[in-house]
Amino acid sequence: MAAAEESALARTRRARRIDRVLAVRYPDARCELDFTSPFELLVATVLSAQTTDVRVNLTTPVLFARYPDAAALAAANPEELEEILRPTGFFRAKAKSVTGLSRELVERFGGEVPPRLSDLVSLPGVGRKTANVVLGNAFGIPGITTDTHVMRLSKRLGYTVSDDPLVVEQELGALLPRADWTMASHRLIFHGRRTCFARKPACGACPVAAMCPSAGIGEIDPVRALAMVKQ
Repeated sequence: MAAAEESALARTRRARRIDRVLAVRYPDARCELDFTSPFELLVATVLSAQTTDVRVNLTTPVLFARYPDAAALAAANPEELEEILRPTGFFRAKAKSVTGLSRELVERFGGEVPPRLSDLVSLPGVGRKTANVVLGNAFGIPGITTDTHVMRLSKRLGYTVSDDPLVVEQELGALLPRADWTMASHRLIFHGRRTCFARKPACGACPVAAMCPSAGIGEIDPVRALAMVKQ
């Protein structure tokens, strides 16, 4: 059933059932970026653009050992910082972003990461997606992370027909209780990384296939699909 043919109430009920099933499938769903403070999570999330969380997690221990806080990173030597960030890709732009946001944190927020969306998105290189990651995982303030997996799965599951991250954030948020936004995002991301792949989803091993309007676009044989699933 296409999203446009489904009533709002039916879509809400289906979305919440799917989230409950994914909670059982991925009980360990969480932010996969390593961090010990809001500042570390903010920087790590900015660095995660166009690379993997694994690569970021290999880079940030060296980065934060050298620059442990906003004041230190704001004063970083550009060439030295770029060399540390080189493995994450687009390292010059990322170095500029993290030093810029660190300066803003020092100058405007006393070196601390503000727990407000409007303040976070005013920082260099920080959009709503990054802000919601930080709010949800560092401050416990519910937010929906519209990363590539959430965007893709929201369309496949019939929650939205939009490619606009803000629209997807709003429409997905309307389907789920606010308190569940952060964890629901993690569960969709886990599902996208482990089962509902971009090129060929493992439909035959998907726990929500019976509720998914896109079921069957990928591998439907249960044995072959199960072999595709990542742990």
